[in-house]
Amino acid sequence: MTNWKNLDTLDSYKALKACKGSVDLTTVMAGESGADRAKNYSVPMAEKLTYNFAAKEVDDTVLEKLAALAKEAELVDKFQELYNGAVINTGENRLVLHQMTRGQLGEPVKADGVDKRTFYVEQQNRIAEFANKVHNGEITNAAGEKFTTVVQIGIGGSDLGPRAMYLALENWAKKNGTFKMDAKFISNVDPDDAAAVLASTDVAHAIFVLVSKSGTTLETLTNESFVKDALAKAGLDASKHMIAVTSETSPLAKSDDYLAAFFMDDYIGGRYSSTSAVGGAVLSLAFGPDVFARFLNGAAAEDETAKNTDIRKNPAMLDALIGVYERNVLGYPATTVLPYSQALSRFPAHLQQLDMESNGKSVNRFGEPVDYPTGPVLFGEPGTNGQHSFYQLLHQGTDIVPLQFIAFKNSQIGTDVEIQGSTSQKKLCANVAAQIVAFACGKKDENSNKNFKGGRPSSIIIGEQLDPETLGALLAHFENKVMFQGFLWNINSFDQEGVQLGKVLAKKVLAHETDGALKVFSDLLNI
Repeated sequence: MTNWKNLDTLDSYKALKACKGSVDLTTVMAGESGADRAKNYSVPMAEKLTYNFAAKEVDDTVLEKLAALAKEAELVDKFQELYNGAVINTGENRLVLHQMTRGQLGEPVKADGVDKRTFYVEQQNRIAEFANKVHNGEITNAAGEKFTTVVQIGIGGSDLGPRAMYLALENWAKKNGTFKMDAKFISNVDPDDAAAVLASTDVAHAIFVLVSKSGTTLETLTNESFVKDALAKAGLDASKHMIAVTSETSPLAKSDDYLAAFFMDDYIGGRYSSTSAVGGAVLSLAFGPDVFARFLNGAAAEDETAKNTDIRKNPAMLDALIGVYERNVLGYPATTVLPYSQALSRFPAHLQQLDMESNGKSVNRFGEPVDYPTGPVLFGEPGTNGQHSFYQLLHQGTDIVPLQFIAFKNSQIGTDVEIQGSTSQKKLCANVAAQIVAFACGKKDENSNKNFKGGRPSSIIIGEQLDPETLGALLAHFENKVMFQGFLWNINSFDQEGVQLGKVLAKKVLAHETDGALKVFSDLLNI
């Protein structure tokens, strides 16, 4: 069994702290030194992706200390325990099995009386069969006409991940002839959200996917009622237009209100559920089951790299270690993810939940307060839009914010136009290359308004093109990075008690069981 210890009790962490300030990016990233680093400070990922960390504040000495930290913290051993079915989610006394939705990394794991890999494959196959029948016209609306749109109703991990994945592959699928149905998403309990989606949807030809593990999620059930009302007003039978993604024990599992129900379980948290039925139903309907399977294959391939004990062959673990060095030794409070790909426009929003809901904790796995910072604040937008927004603070603000770029050599559409001597894709890639060096090296100027101090660390993930496999590998990389960082901080990355208190108080407000400030704010909002 592995030992779970707080970060600040590890000898290797104490040794790592001595490295603070040992790397000056403005120097090492300049000239030939920078060229050598750019060539050599990189790690291959799955699906022809590369993680390049040349512009991070690390050198061979720091890397040696990080490797020692990974070994003392038993990171790979803890990952092995996770995928072999240990109760890693100590807060809820649960296994953590999201990797098993895309592959068998270790020993067979049984829970709830079944082999879990078999269970997840069965759900994937059931979804594939259903999606194929929808696409073939075997499952239709009451008039015998094909469904043309799928609308997912869910919130949090039931929305952010699947929505980001759909947007990431929408243009690729259209270009490659695998696009089957438009997908739309309703998440916010704000009635304007559901109303706007429904107003732009031909509901007679729409199939709705209700996603709620418990079958009791307030926002989701409220939006379901909104949708059912719209269907009824259109003279349609809602039960012929809706499917459910839920647990086998929820009230939705065997309800006649749905055409079919597909199952998840308690061992997969919402923010880790894009490769389960939560993402599987909507993505298989939108792009076809084969595309979803390719997405899973990419994630599985990247999971395999996370088993490697060598940090130079384990990109997620190295990324995690550098992030902890930046957070806990260098003292940077935030990080930003900047995809230079419009297809990944909502990927940072998904990563916000993945990272901050997982590692936004101040007690360790045993419920004891920790005396060091844990998860950073994470934000991001696609480039080059962000350059004309918050990059000002990133370049010249008082805080240093580490950056993580994502870029692809080729666009998804495969066609481009040449303008002023270069294509749009070349201009996009030129911008990200320039930003890496500008952040690292800066620029001296006698005019202080034009002076750039530099020393702003960044890494970049580079790929050939964003397709289902590379998207799956990207997703798995960040999931595994968050996992390894949670292990280092000795926190539970797989519960989310921080989202519960507001829900409890909201129910009191709706029941008019309020006093004090809660009553005043309720009255101010005319509840």
